[in-house]
Amino acid sequence: MILGYDWNQWPGLEPGRVVEVEDETLRDGLQSPSVVNPDVRIKLRLLHLMEELGIHGADIGLPGAGPKARSDTVRLAREIRDQRLKLEPSCAARTLVVDIEPIVEVSQEVGMNIDANVFLGSSPIRQYAEDWPMDKLLRHTEESVKFATSHGIGCMYVTEDTTRAQPDMLKKLYTVAIENGARRICLADTVGHATPDGVRALVTFIKQEVVKPSGEPVKIDWHGHRDRDLGVINSLAAIEAGADRVHGCAVGMGERVGNTPMELLLVNLKLMGLIHTDLGALRNYCELASTACGVPVPPHWPVVGRSAFRTACEPWADRLAQARLEEEGWLEDRLYSAIPAHWVGAHPQVVVGPMSGDGAAVGWLLRHGHLPTPDRVRRVLEVAAGANHLLTDRQLESLV
Repeated sequence: MILGYDWNQWPGLEPGRVVEVEDETLRDGLQSPSVVNPDVRIKLRLLHLMEELGIHGADIGLPGAGPKARSDTVRLAREIRDQRLKLEPSCAARTLVVDIEPIVEVSQEVGMNIDANVFLGSSPIRQYAEDWPMDKLLRHTEESVKFATSHGIGCMYVTEDTTRAQPDMLKKLYTVAIENGARRICLADTVGHATPDGVRALVTFIKQEVVKPSGEPVKIDWHGHRDRDLGVINSLAAIEAGADRVHGCAVGMGERVGNTPMELLLVNLKLMGLIHTDLGALRNYCELASTACGVPVPPHWPVVGRSAFRTACEPWADRLAQARLEEEGWLEDRLYSAIPAHWVGAHPQVVVGPMSGDGAAVGWLLRHGHLPTPDRVRRVLEVAAGANHLLTDRQLESLV
C-alpha cells in the first residue's frame, strides 16, 4: 500500500560514494559563550554515543590551548584506541607550529593517528581586521601543513570564513596546502553567511578548480553555522555538490547561535537514504550533551524536543488513539510525523489540554494503562477545558 506521494527529489550519489559525518561537539561546540565544559567522563560517554550513531569522525579538542585541554585530549584518544572505536579522531590547531606540536605529541603518546585540523582566516574582512598580507597567509599554510605531514599525522586544511572569501585567494591557499600534503580540505561557513545556492557554487568551484587539477585524492569537508538557520539545508547542498563529509554538533551547540545540529543532520541523511545507521541512541546523545553542557533543548526543537512527537489536537489525537487501540504501531508512528518516532528511540504521545477532545483523553488513558470509560473521559475533559495549559501526568492520574 502506498501511503503518501513523495515530492522530494534527490539527485543521488555516484556508485560507491559514502557520506561521512564529523562531530564537532567536543571542540567547536564548546566554544559557545553559554556552554559548560563538561567533565572528561561525560566526554567519554559522548564518544561512545557517537560510535553507536555511526558517526565517522570526532574533533576531540585543541590540545594547544593548555594543560587541561591536552589532558582531556589524551584521555579521549586513549579511549578510542583501547575500546577500538571506529571514530577517526582529529584535533584543531591554528596554522602555527606551536599549536600543532601538541597534536603530534598526543598522537605519539597514544600511538595512533590524530589528524590536525589547521585553520586560517581567508576572507577580505578577516585580512583587513587582522592585517594579514597574502604572502603571510601562504607562508603559514605551507609551514603548518608541512610540519603536520612531516611528523606522520594527517592534516585537514580549513579556511575560516570561506563563504566570504575571493575565488583566487581560496585557489592559492588550498593549492599550497595540497602541495604540502593536506589530503582533506574544509570549507567553513564561519559566520553562517551562505545560502544553498552559494554552497553548491563554492563546492563545485573547489572541486573543479582546486581538487581536480591537483591530481591528488583530496576529500572536501563542509562546516556550517546557523546564523541564518540554514545549517542543515546548506550541509545537504554541500553533499549534493560533491562534499565528502559534513560537520555538526549536538543540539546545534557552538559559537553565537551554533553549528549545524547533529541530530537534525543525521535524521535528514537517513530519510534521504544517504546513511543507514541506527539512530536509537540519538535522544540519549542529545540529552547528555544538553544536560552536561548547560544547553536547554526548546520544547519545540525537532526530533528531540519535548513536543516533537506529541499532540493534543483533534482529529490527530483521536486517530492516534484509535491506532493504539487497534495495535497499529506502524500507523501510530507515521500518521502525524515525517520522522518515524521509533528511529530515534521515541514514541508518539497524546497529551491533554484545553483544546483536546475525546481522542486525546482516550489516547492518554490507553498509553497509561487505564480503560477509557465514558466517565473517565468526561472527567478528564471537564478539568482540561478549564485549564490554560496541558495537564500533567500527575494531575491526570489523580483524576483517574
